[in-house]
Amino acid sequence: MELVFKGRVWKFGDNINTDFIIPGRYKFKAYRIEDMLPHIFEDIRPEFSRNVRKGDIIVAGRNFGCGSSREHAPRLLKLAGISVVIAKSFARIFFRNAINIGLPVIVHEELPEIVKDGDIVVVDLAKGVVSCPSRNYTSRFKPYPKFIMDILTSGGIVEYVKLRGLRL
Repeated sequence: MELVFKGRVWKFGDNINTDFIIPGRYKFKAYRIEDMLPHIFEDIRPEFSRNVRKGDIIVAGRNFGCGSSREHAPRLLKLAGISVVIAKSFARIFFRNAINIGLPVIVHEELPEIVKDGDIVVVDLAKGVVSCPSRNYTSRFKPYPKFIMDILTSGGIVEYVKLRGLRL
């Protein structure tokens, strides 16, 4: 896994719940998770699934990922190509689900106030640095502890366990 990400911002506000990320009405209609990709954010940003590109970054306000404990939400963001989610705060279960599937999530109070849709943001996970060159902004965030970095660089908790020869 890369430790430096550079991507285009998709900006969201506060309280983006898992039903906004993937409406619950699709959970039992799709046999494969990939079949849900066209429906990501369809109720609040219908253009998202058509326009998201590999490497894009979500920047949001408080309580991102609130609602249900569905692992589908972070998994679909990762499948759609989102490289990092940065928010003022996260729902606890979303945060943990994201780490477990290998999607970096970063708590940052200032960045959501600085950036706009389409800005380019650079994130260095190892150094704990985030920047937005077009806004002349650079800031630090608390880097992950080693065990979380190990999970992320392994590609998620399942791969982390497999790489260590442990059985599930």
